[in-house]
Formats: sequence, structure tokens, C-alpha cells
Amino acid sequence: MRLAVLKERRADEARVAAVPETVRKFIALGLTVAVERGAGLSAGVPDAAYAEAGAEVAPDAAAALAGAGIVLKVRAPLAAGEGELDELALIPRGALLIGTLGADKDAAGRYAAAGVDAAAMEMLPRITRAQSMDVLSSQANLAGYRAVVEAAGAFDRGFPMLMTAAGTIPAANVIVMGAGVAGLQAIATARRLGGRVSATDVRPAAKEEIKSLGASFVGYEDEESRAAQTAGGYAKPMSAEFLAKQAEVVAGAIGKMDIVVCTALVQGRKAPILVTEAMVASMKPGSVIVDIASDAGGNCAVTKPGEMVVTPNGVKVLGYRNWPARIPAAASNLYARNLLTFLTTFWDKDASAPKLPAEDELVRGVMLTRGGQVVHANFAG
Repeated sequence: MRLAVLKERRADEARVAAVPETVRKFIALGLTVAVERGAGLSAGVPDAAYAEAGAEVAPDAAAALAGAGIVLKVRAPLAAGEGELDELALIPRGALLIGTLGADKDAAGRYAAAGVDAAAMEMLPRITRAQSMDVLSSQANLAGYRAVVEAAGAFDRGFPMLMTAAGTIPAANVIVMGAGVAGLQAIATARRLGGRVSATDVRPAAKEEIKSLGASFVGYEDEESRAAQTAGGYAKPMSAEFLAKQAEVVAGAIGKMDIVVCTALVQGRKAPILVTEAMVASMKPGSVIVDIASDAGGNCAVTKPGEMVVTPNGVKVLGYRNWPARIPAAASNLYARNLLTFLTTFWDKDASAPKLPAEDELVRGVMLTRGGQVVHANFAG
């Protein structure tokens, strides 16, 4: 069976869905691997490295996809009218497409019409068995790290306390909004850089996780907050009353902060606004807000997705898109291993092909389409 890896063509995307390490392991499973020319360059992987690993380096997407039974992507393939190339039309009917596919009803309909069996890895259930193939967690981890590194680069003072013969520079005060995977990594990274770190989250389990990393907890707690987490570990949407009380507590802290890192997401919804314009106006000139929820609209009211802006009071707001792609080599390595783990978990050695049982919880979670039909419970019908 042929496995194809395509070059990513969407704006701000620098990752690749396979690296030489995973190519070797796919070949060991009995697959032949074709990688589109230039697919890994933006992630620091030259074509020669894929060739050395045993892959065919195909001159273009059509050549890579010719006869492919499995297609690996980071982002959804471009469809008609989305770019210079209709990638979806080139994927052979019956092929298994695996990636973060922007799952919704319209996308599922397109994959069904194209006859592609689509596995949207962002829909993977967040259970213990799935941890090693959880693309959201692996990428969020790196996004949290990169957010703090970029905050340090944009900040006009230092993160740690610096004691010099000319005087002392105080440590930066940092608050992290949201203590999921990205937030916890941001806390840890800011602590390593020497910042004084606090964090906030609506989920009850987050308070102890925040404290375990040496940060202080900021937030409002009541009965609603104690039930603020889904069975899958995501934050639930909160009432307007709770958000108002939470905002009041957080507002008092933000005015004292040098760095604000926003990471809060609610699955399937627009990101909640946690940092209002008034809060931004209360911050000191030279302060930095990093909004890694910008792809979902942003947690900060003044974020402009895809841009860095400077407010009238001198606060820098970094609203770049696709934060994992800002550290593409590491992100590609982890993402590629996630996909390898998913395929090997469901690999049929006798058939030398993936076997995806419809009754399996993980398969049921990710499969959007099969045999030209929409099968995911969220989008069928």
C-alpha cells in the first residue's frame, strides 16, 4: 500500500505530517512512502533526508497521490476554490485521509462526496489510551512554550530578576489565562525563565496543577466552577454571572502584570474573552499580551488574529495564528509521531493495511466518513 505525504499549502503553515523517523517505521510496516517535493523544507527537513529514509520524493502532489491508499496531512486538503490546487480532487477514492481536518458538517460532506475515508485527529477522545496520538495536546504543549519565548522577545525588560553593580531589575510578573496543556507549559517555561508567575482557570482541577508548578492561583471559585470540566477534560462554557465575577478578580491582577499569556479554549466554540479593553488599558506601557487562542477569535478583546498590534497605552498584543507552526521542526516531529501511533495501533499485519473497527471508541471519535457516507455522530443526518 502506498502512503502519501503532501506539502502544506495553507497560509501560516510550516509543519509537515511525516519526518524521516516515521517514514522508516512506515516502510517497516510494509508501506511504500511518497513525499511531495519540498514538503519538509519549512520544518527543516530536506528532500534528501526523506530519500535517505527510503521514501520516493514525488515532483508534485498529483504524483505523490497517484495510487495512494493512505494520505497524511497536517491541515485539511485544499478543495475547489480554496487555493491554486484542488488537493481533495487528487486524492484517490477510497483512500484514508488522516490529519487535523477542521471537522464540521460541511467538511464531512465534502469528504463523503469525494469518496475519501476521513479521520479528523482533532476529534480524538481525550482518554488515557489516546494520549500518545493526541495531536491537540502535543501541539498545544509546544504552543505554550513558544508563546512565552515570543513574549520574552517582545518584552523590553528581562524575565528574571537581574542584580548588577548598576542596580537591580525586578523579575517580570506573568499571568497565564487557562491552565490546559498549553497553559501549563507556559507556566513552566515562564518559571524557568525566572518570571514571577500566576495563573487562572475555571476548572477545579487546574488550581492544584497550577500550584504544583510553583505558580500562584488567581480566580473566583463557587459551585459552578467546581463543575466546570467535561468528562473529556475540556472547560465547559460558563454563565455570564460567573464570568463577570471571574473577570473582576482577574482584572485586579492584570493591571500589575508585565506579561499576559492567553490560552483558554472551549471545544467547538469561539474563544471566550477573558481580557477586556479596560484590562488592557490598565496595563503598563511595554507590557505584552500573547494570545494563542487567536485562531478561535482570541481571549483578548483587542487581539487582531494574525497580527501584532500596539495599543494606545503601549501594550504589545501578539495575535499570531497557528502557534505550533512557529516552532515547526519540533511540532512536526511530535505530530508525525502522533499519526504513526494512530496507524500502528490499528495496523493489520496480515493484510499490511490499517483496520479501523467502527465500534472502537477512538475510531468512532475521529472517523468523519467511510465509503462515501458521513458516519460521525456529530455530523451525520
